Amino acid sequence: MNDQIRITPIRVVDQNGEMLGVIPTQEALRIAGESGLDVVEVAPNERPPVCRIMDYGKFKYEQKKKLAKNTKQHQTQLKEIRLRPKTGDHDIDFKVKQARTFLKQKDKVKINIMFKGRENAHHERGREILLSIIASLDDVAKVEAPPRMEGGRNMSAVVSPR
Repeated sequence: MNDQIRITPIRVVDQNGEMLGVIPTQEALRIAGESGLDVVEVAPNERPPVCRIMDYGKFKYEQKKKLAKNTKQHQTQLKEIRLRPKTGDHDIDFKVKQARTFLKQKDKVKINIMFKGRENAHHERGREILLSIIASLDDVAKVEAPPRMEGGRNMSAVVSPR
């Protein structure tokens, strides 16, 4: 770019993409300097080399941005959905819908049933809720960790996207 171009003459393309023709390197540098831009070699192996008048800093920035966009990947997260054994059917349906959106975004979902007080006597009700949720998510998720008790108060299962 600019003073690093040693060969003269060069074929020049201006910032609008129009061909200026084969001109001496100093002339191309003068034209680029008047418009506050740089002369950048785009095809060094051609004879004469092809150079373009452009804003080199902006060009490098756009290349870096394009590269970052292509390499950006989704970081998988573990989302949690909390329920109780007494949770109503409509509320469970709403939570299942929420879990579905998490799974479509490629996140794992931990379904957690919390037991308090007398609810501890009804672990089977919590297991039924967990199994019904897993069954309804079967088309978009696979079970990573089956339902099990964690501590004395929580029962949980983990599902991940298919």
